[in-house]
Amino acid sequence: MSIDGSPRYDRRAASRVLAGLAQPGLFATPIPVPAARRIEYTCAALRPESNSHLTFSQRLYLERFMRPCRPYQITSATHRIAWTDSDGIPNTGHFRSDGLGPLVPIAMRETVLTLWHALAANSALAERISTLGLREHAVLAATTTDHEPMDILRVGVEATGRALAQHALLARQTPYRGAAEFAEGMRDSGLFSSVATRWFWELQASTYRRGMIPVTLATQPDGTVRYTADSVAMLRAMKDSTIEDAHNVMRRATRVEGLSVEDAIAKYHDDLDLISRQYALLPSNTRPACLAAMPHHLGGGHYTLLPLVVDQFVTVFGWLARRCEINEVSAELDELTAGGEATAEDQVFYVPDMNCKHCVRTITGVLESMGIKVVDIDLISKRVVAEFRSPRNRARAFEAIRDGGYNPAADKPAAIDTSTTAPSETAV
Repeated sequence: MSIDGSPRYDRRAASRVLAGLAQPGLFATPIPVPAARRIEYTCAALRPESNSHLTFSQRLYLERFMRPCRPYQITSATHRIAWTDSDGIPNTGHFRSDGLGPLVPIAMRETVLTLWHALAANSALAERISTLGLREHAVLAATTTDHEPMDILRVGVEATGRALAQHALLARQTPYRGAAEFAEGMRDSGLFSSVATRWFWELQASTYRRGMIPVTLATQPDGTVRYTADSVAMLRAMKDSTIEDAHNVMRRATRVEGLSVEDAIAKYHDDLDLISRQYALLPSNTRPACLAAMPHHLGGGHYTLLPLVVDQFVTVFGWLARRCEINEVSAELDELTAGGEATAEDQVFYVPDMNCKHCVRTITGVLESMGIKVVDIDLISKRVVAEFRSPRNRARAFEAIRDGGYNPAADKPAAIDTSTTAPSETAV
């Protein structure tokens, strides 16, 4: 608690709230083995700049936000895909032509949906959430980007999937063959924990959206893989640099300008967005750690949320990787680029890689900075309604959103057929 008794930024307290909700069971059990899926996707090769293996968006993000990382330390995707998942929501993802292919991002998304549905079906979890007091809700609101417990848990599941799909760009650096084996190898090697403890949130989300990963893997004598020492040092340096930038803004606002913390955040909201605000509020000489990776003493023993999520994710992903039939189809170009009047249908578009409230705020900010009113933006369906006024404005807005690392789609991409065959097995 702060000096005046109000809830304050407290990562350990927020982590304990989430761990208490998840213990003794996070997902509804047993989780049914997902039915087979037949999914169509569109595919486009990424276009690197001349004399580089990075695209313009990747290079720009690297130069602005990833110091001291260098281009040679980045592995880039070779292709971007788009598809509609089994919930009817558009998605985008990346893969390398010399790796595991488009199956990983597609099966990853289906795994996310399966676990999301299991969260929603867990009545005991819903009851535990309903019993949280004002103090617990206030701690989450003061500490996390997504304030509601169910939203935080959903984003955590999705972040697990992002880590899997992003590291699949490095599959050729590992001894693992096949999507399911790769996921098991990541779990056994502790790479999910490495992402949670060594990366910072914005780096993972932003590089994932751009199809890039700034680490290198090395195979160990026991067959597991680890980050190289250079990768660990570079991740630490990037994390420290980001924290220092946030601290500098806060120090200038509070010590030089004499603002309160709340007024500083309000005045410098563009510099201290929903992510960097968390770094600015960290005590000196500390680094942000994933809330799910913090251990707690609960129920007579030690409890950590991350291994539970990872184990369930890898199990369900393994089933789906074997049950997804994927087929590439030709892409239809969006011809609404210039001239003419914008219709009501033209106001609607989708941002498949919008995955948390930070993304919502970023996309809203891009549109509003261009004088475009956002009528509605829905995180779950990835649907945005905006008053573009003309097709030309719409095209300009799409380019601005792409410059921010997102991939807007004029409509839902390729269709999906979900088999109704119901296997008898259940997940554990």
